[in-house]
Amino acid sequence: MPRTLLPGQVCQILIVDAVTGEAEVVFESGEVLVEAPNWSPDGRWLVVNGDGLLWRLRVDGGAAHNGGEAGDGVLEPVEMAGVPEINNDHYIAPDGSSIVVSAKDGHLYEVPFDGGSGRRITREHPDGRGYKNYLHGISPDGSTLAVIVGARPTTTSPPTDWRTNVALVAVADGATTFVTDDAHPDDGAEFSPDGAWVWFNTERFTTKAGHAQLARIRPDGSNVSRILVSDTVDWFPHPSPDQSRLVYVAYGAGTLGHPENRDVVLRVMELDRGEPLPETARDLLPLFGGQGTINVAGWAPDSRRFAAAAYPLATRP
Repeated sequence: MPRTLLPGQVCQILIVDAVTGEAEVVFESGEVLVEAPNWSPDGRWLVVNGDGLLWRLRVDGGAAHNGGEAGDGVLEPVEMAGVPEINNDHYIAPDGSSIVVSAKDGHLYEVPFDGGSGRRITREHPDGRGYKNYLHGISPDGSTLAVIVGARPTTTSPPTDWRTNVALVAVADGATTFVTDDAHPDDGAEFSPDGAWVWFNTERFTTKAGHAQLARIRPDGSNVSRILVSDTVDWFPHPSPDQSRLVYVAYGAGTLGHPENRDVVLRVMELDRGEPLPETARDLLPLFGGQGTINVAGWAPDSRRFAAAAYPLATRP
C-alpha cells in the first residue's frame, strides 16, 4: 500500500540552498504524502510520486506567487495509462520529454512528461528469480538507465532474502548489463553528469550490517572506490549538474536500510570538476524524513538548489 501520513504529520516539499541550507516550503499537505522530487531540465517543474501515482508541481509554488500563502502549490496528476502503481524511484529524461518510473510490479515504464500511455522498458528475466528494478539515474544522452536490480538468491534460505546490484538498462529495448554482481548490498545508483561514473551507496567496504557508504564505479564495472569514510549510514549520492557538489542523506549509525520517519541530515560534499573532496563533507540541513526525502536527484539546473521532502510531526513518536 502507498505510504500515508501519521496522525499530526505533514508532508513538505522543500527547495534547499546547497550553500546556506536555507529551505523554502513550496508544497505542504496534511492529507497527501508525496515523495522524491525530481526537478525538470527547464527549471519549471518538480515531479513527485504519491498514492502510487505521479504528480507535477510548479517550482514557484503556484498559488504562493499569485496571492496565496507559501506552500500553496497545486499537485497536477500525470496520466500513466497502462502503468501499475509506482514507488518513489523515477527520473526525468535529459530532454524533458518523458519520465521513467519504477512500478511495484518490478518493471520500469516510460511515460510522456505531459502524460499519456506508458511503455514498459524492462524485460522478463529468464531464470525466474523474481527480479525487481529500481530506477535512480539516467545517462546524459538519455539512452541508459542506472538501476538497482533486486533479485532473490537461487537458494531459499531465508526465503525473503534479497541481493541488490547496480545495473544499466537500455531505454530502447530493456537490455540489462550488470555493473556489480555480488553479495554486497548496493543501492542508489546514479550517473555522473558527464557519464564517466556511476555513483552509489554500498555495504561492500564495511562488515557492520547496514553500514552503507558512498562509492563510485565506472559503467564497465571497473575502478570501484569508497568516497567517504564516515560513522553515519550514507544513502543516495546525487552530483549536481555542473559537478561542483554532491548531496546525500545521512542516517544515524546502526540504521538498517533507508527507513521512513527518522531524524536524518542532508549533507553536501564539494567536487572539483566531478572529483570528490571528502574533507569538505558537511551537514547542511537536519530534518525528519529519510525514505522519500531524496531517493532520486532533485537538483535545479543552476546547481545551487535542490528539492527534498520532509515529514515533520507535531508530536514525535
